[in-house]
Amino acid sequence: MAFSNKIMLITYADSLGKNLRELKEVLDAHFDQAVGGVHILPFFPSSADRGFAPMRYDIVDPAFGTWEDVRAIGARRFLMFDFMINHISRQSPFFQDFLEKGDASEFRDFFIRYKEFWEGGFPTQEQVDAIYKRKPRAPYVEIEHADGETEKLWCTFGEEQIDINVKSARAQRFFADTLRLMAENGADIIRLDAFAYACKRAGTSCFFVQPETGELLEAMQGILGPDVAILPEIHEHYSIQMRVAEMGYWIYDFALPVLTLHALYAGDGTYLKRWLEMSPKHQFTTLDTHDGLGIVDVRDLLPDNEIEATKEHMFSHGANVKRIYNTEKYNNLDIYQVNTTYYSALGNDDAAYLLARAIQFFAPGVPMVYYVGLLAGENDIDLLESTKEGRNINRHYYSKEEVAEELHRPVVHDLVRLMELRNDHPAFDYDGDMEVGIPAQGRLSIRRTSGDAWAQLDADLIARAYEITLS
Repeated sequence: MAFSNKIMLITYADSLGKNLRELKEVLDAHFDQAVGGVHILPFFPSSADRGFAPMRYDIVDPAFGTWEDVRAIGARRFLMFDFMINHISRQSPFFQDFLEKGDASEFRDFFIRYKEFWEGGFPTQEQVDAIYKRKPRAPYVEIEHADGETEKLWCTFGEEQIDINVKSARAQRFFADTLRLMAENGADIIRLDAFAYACKRAGTSCFFVQPETGELLEAMQGILGPDVAILPEIHEHYSIQMRVAEMGYWIYDFALPVLTLHALYAGDGTYLKRWLEMSPKHQFTTLDTHDGLGIVDVRDLLPDNEIEATKEHMFSHGANVKRIYNTEKYNNLDIYQVNTTYYSALGNDDAAYLLARAIQFFAPGVPMVYYVGLLAGENDIDLLESTKEGRNINRHYYSKEEVAEELHRPVVHDLVRLMELRNDHPAFDYDGDMEVGIPAQGRLSIRRTSGDAWAQLDADLIARAYEITLS
């Protein structure tokens, strides 16, 4: 089904029902008009990170179903798949072949070997300091080949996720084969996970390196052609997103979540208004995803003191939003994110939550709603404590029966109606116009127009109430 301007659901294959077949049943039975597209988070065999350490892409993890199940969902809704362009699992056949055969392997240059990347085999302290990294040291993992030889390979994330050498001809063939396979099986959009880390050059930050990153994006789009869009994923300063948009690609709006929280916490839409007026039209908006709420994404869009005040409000007024869930005790040292559901960040307040979603649906771009947010889910403390994984606070597993029960809650019922309105009304065309105003203190208005069609949101940020009027 062709990509269209309808709300996209973000979900794991086993989180709304236990597999892809049950996911389709849930969507068809309860959200047929509310959900126009589905981003199915990685559904391939994986060794770690809830699918983000893929071992292979040619099959669907049998626990979730088959390609036929994926295509069945795509018969009624456009689809987004993930391609982890930066890395692959150390359990993959590519890496295992390299471990066994070393320099005799066809994958000898598939990975980034320190002894070949760095002059002298290891970076200087100055080069280490320059790297935009997720670890407190040089990003590598030490491996041992079958013959006992050891060496260091570039490893940005977890030790199950070994970085790919994007300059390798063998890797480029792998990229082309995988992207074409995804397109053949129904992908309308392919999300390039962690793409800003993919291109490395000694002496640089090894993050969003230019012109290499732009050339990589162009090559990936060239493989797919015009019928499949690519969506580069990046959490960083909003100016990088703007640069990607200027290259002609769709982007994420990762600033909207915290800016909307600030507007509701402070009763002030000034900074939110400025961002809405700056935002590109061809973007995907979010309030929540499978990760935490990104703080780094609003740097320079909110003053530092307002960022800190917003974080403090989350911890003091959110429902079970605690600092400790973002620490080593819960396997999370990412200081740039706060682990919580969006509903709980707003204190499990139905009115505030519906207003936040209304703002999102009136913002420029195509809205994305995470599956926990679809059901106005509270922080899952039981799952968090049983796994000691901070992000699992926002990764509840819903059975089909639990989904049906949640639909009886007024907040979920009202959200579904709001989603249906956003999908049906012609005023929300992403190439249409938008006017944002602050008619009085604590108020925010957003008017969307396309041709003769118009829709207006009038919000009271202090009372957490809103009215929508339509042509």
